[in-house]
Amino acid sequence: MDLDAVAAIRDERVDWRFKGLPADVSGTTIGDVADRRLDLFADGFVGPLVVLDAAALEHNLATMARWCADRGVLLAPHGKTTMAPQLFARQLAHGAWGITAANTSQLRVYRAFGVTRVLLANQLVDPAGLRWLARELAADDTFEFTCWVDSVAGVARMTEALGSVERPVDVLVELGARGGRTGARDQATALDVARAAAASPALRLVGVGGYEGALAHDASPAARSTVDSYLDSVRELAIGLRDLFAVDEPIVTVGGSAYFDQVAAKLTEPWPFPVRPVLRSGAYITHDDGFYRGISPLGRTPGAQPFRSALRAWAQVTSKPQPDLALLTLGKRDASFDEGLPEPQVVRGRDGVERPFRAEVTALNDQHAFVRLSDDDVEVGDWLGLGLSHPCTVFDKWPLIPVVEGTTVVDLVRTYF
Repeated sequence: MDLDAVAAIRDERVDWRFKGLPADVSGTTIGDVADRRLDLFADGFVGPLVVLDAAALEHNLATMARWCADRGVLLAPHGKTTMAPQLFARQLAHGAWGITAANTSQLRVYRAFGVTRVLLANQLVDPAGLRWLARELAADDTFEFTCWVDSVAGVARMTEALGSVERPVDVLVELGARGGRTGARDQATALDVARAAAASPALRLVGVGGYEGALAHDASPAARSTVDSYLDSVRELAIGLRDLFAVDEPIVTVGGSAYFDQVAAKLTEPWPFPVRPVLRSGAYITHDDGFYRGISPLGRTPGAQPFRSALRAWAQVTSKPQPDLALLTLGKRDASFDEGLPEPQVVRGRDGVERPFRAEVTALNDQHAFVRLSDDDVEVGDWLGLGLSHPCTVFDKWPLIPVVEGTTVVDLVRTYF
């Protein structure tokens, strides 16, 4: 990665584009704001505001790196979770093998910051995107790129768009499953796709990919059995394609953030030839207080070191129209709501004292959260600290996110959605 480009993020000027920041920092740089070590509640920040906990971030980075190393799997975390090159750099510094993308626009962000190894966990059949990719590959011998193919038609479209290329595009045959997302639905179809890719002058077949997260949504025995059956199919396909691979050590990659323990176990079972087993889990870097907290392998494995939630939203009670209802300055424009609503955890009164607080967010409007109160223990003007579920739909709402130690801002993370 181009660390100079990452460092240059600190030189960007702060202005009205970055919500939540103090008015008096406008015109200064991101680096200047970070270096001032401002306090969230004493130095002019306005709500709502989402922050990242510095200690939890470092814990999660180190924990995942150690876990993967202990099991002999490579990690190419999905960058779509954060779209934050500063965090990509930290993931790579902790041993990540590469970074995963989902589309061409994300890939362009990665390349702007010099990421040299990218898995695009999706099909790429857009002619404009493929022409741009071919130019990138031709201009940079260190750039390693791989994407998915799941149909003979897709292979044909790629071959037609690329034409005669200096460097063929590396592809993985994606195996899906009925009811899942993309991917060939059976072994015979996947074999046809692999043969087409191997025969294409514009492509190079280098492995097999898949995604188990769309097939199950909880940690029940039935869900885990479904995942295991799918992973057995991925192994079967990879072994069956051995003679078609253009490399001696093909990539076999599966893995979201919910079942990566099962993926690692299956991918590291004995193979009849060398493979590169690659996980693509991305949400581990922040974890959450909802979906992943309930399903993460490290949260349900006895003796495992669990991840910690690094995300918190702060919002003020702006209205209390009845004793059992408070309205917060936080809504769908600010927080995730697709995998669970925000979770009130602490209240901070006007005296600056924080105390544990439990209540229920029952609904979100665009800019308001409805909090059902069990007793009359919050006042207008109090701040609530809330845990968030599903980090993938939090980061896209915040172009600049404070990183905090307690209530002190120690850094700012820039996102590019």
